[in-house]
This record gives sequence, C-alpha cells and structure tokens, in this order.
Amino acid sequence: MKSVQQEVDERSNLTGTNKFELLLFRLGGDENGAHSELFGINVFKIREIVAMPEITAIAGAPRHVLGVVNLRGQIIQVLDLPGIAGVKPVTGLNIMLVTEFARTTQAFAVESVEEIVRLDWSQVMSSEHGAGSGMVTSIARLEPQDGQPARLAQVLDVETILRDLNPPTDDRQVQQAVGDKIVVKPGAVVLAADDSVVARALIEQGLDAMGLPFVMTKSGKECWEQLNAIAASAEAEGKSVYDKVAAVLTDLEMPEMDGFTLTRRIKSSQRFSSLPVVIHSSLSGTTNEEHVKKVGADAYVAKFSAEDLSRTLRAILRP
Repeated sequence: MKSVQQEVDERSNLTGTNKFELLLFRLGGDENGAHSELFGINVFKIREIVAMPEITAIAGAPRHVLGVVNLRGQIIQVLDLPGIAGVKPVTGLNIMLVTEFARTTQAFAVESVEEIVRLDWSQVMSSEHGAGSGMVTSIARLEPQDGQPARLAQVLDVETILRDLNPPTDDRQVQQAVGDKIVVKPGAVVLAADDSVVARALIEQGLDAMGLPFVMTKSGKECWEQLNAIAASAEAEGKSVYDKVAAVLTDLEMPEMDGFTLTRRIKSSQRFSSLPVVIHSSLSGTTNEEHVKKVGADAYVAKFSAEDLSRTLRAILRP
C-alpha cells in the first residue's frame, strides 16, 4: 500500500508527452465472485490512497453514497464504486481512493489496488459503448510483462459517475451564467475535443448558450485531423484557417492523443500557431496549470463552470 502511494506522489508530475500514469484497481466480480475486471483512473486525479476508514452514514443520502469520512479535518463524501459499476466485492471495500479534480474532492471505495502503469495514449481506445451508460470512457491495452499476458483495463469516466449522482443544470440557469452572446467572425467555429459523453453534452450546452457555433470531436487525434481538414478547405476557398476556426477548446485526458500533445502540435505549427487554444480540464491544480503554460495554451479553465468558460472564451475571442 505504501509503495503505491509513493508511486502516486513521485509520478503525478509526469509532463505532457502523450503518456500518462494509470492507477489500476479491482472492484469485484459477478454474483459468484468471478471475473474480477481491471479498472483504472488517471494518477493525476488521485490525491491519496488510504485503507478504508470508518464511514459515517448520512440520512437520506443518494444511492451509492456510503457516507462521509473525516480525513485530517476535511469531510469527504465516499462513493460505492463497485455498486455504481454493478459488481460485488469479494473481500469487501478495503481501499479508499481520494480524488481531486474539477474543483472537488471525493473518495471512491474499491476492493483492491493493483499497480500503476505508464502508458502512451495511443494504447488507449475510445469506448463509446462502455458499460454503465458511458461510465467507461476508454479501454487501455496493457502489454505483457513479468510473465503476465496482455490485459485490458477499463478507464472510468469519473465526470459521468458524478454527474449521474447530481442533477444537471438546466438551460435557463446556464444562459444566466454565461451572459450575453459571444460574437465571432461569421463562418468561424469553436473546435472542441473531449472524450467524455457527459463533458461533451455540458460543453455543447454552454457553447449553445454563448451563441458560439462549434464542431465537437472525441479525441485529440480526431480534433487534429479535423483542424487540418478545415484548414485545407479554407485554403481551397482562398481563405485562412483563422476564417474558419475561432479557437480550439480541448480536454487533457483523451485516447490516442492527449490535450497536451494536441496543443503542442497546434502551437508549433506555422499553419496554426496563432490559433487560440483553451484547455478545459478536470485536472485542476498548479502542477497541471504549469504544464498548460509550457505547451503554449492561451488559457486554462477548470471544469465544469459555464460562467468561467464563458469569461475565458470572451477574453480569448475578443474582436
């Protein structure tokens, strides 16, 4: 347990090289205790790993909310991750993963922690039809090592899990939050990239409220390909890519190509270097924001606040 925690501390500063660290854990098996699958969460989101402390049940708590714990003076909600995933732990809920992202702290109860593996995002494939109504955002392919065969790990979409437990903001509230419509050059769009079904829905809701036309993609690779296609189309019309794309809005964690790599490619390209890039990510914190600056992004905004996103885009897209 201690060695895993040390690995989290030592490796969480991994810079944007289209690689990332995945914490592997197990939740349990079917009703017979068999077929215990591997799951994963990006190490960037893990604040710490602790043995399961005493949980205080909260009266009237939603389903799958086990209660709260007092962790060094901070009251943290604990979620039953096996229950959410529809599996049954064989040995019980033994470990608590404390996560910190999207300006929130929460804990997930799991059965066991396995290891941390370093992967290239090219080893991670999108899983649009993942289990749990989109709670699995992608599948990681783990290469054979130390006598183990190749394995697959389901990368959880924590945003979807939390959104399912909390009611979404309605369109009227979003419209009030974003304020007046944002004006861009006629014919230009915001090119957005996010692999999470829930995140894409929230982004689309926010951009619609801002009056911004957009093209949505599901990965950094797809966004890069779309950007090049738009640029080629613009040039064929005797125009510039800047006539067609007002800005790029990208997540960081994405299969095939992450947001760090996408941003670096855009900013190092003579063709696109002046294109505004806004990173919109649940990976908040000073370390990630420093990485954002290093790859040349114009702005960083943490998920999910329509008001903050509107304020950021309004400043970036100022005529």
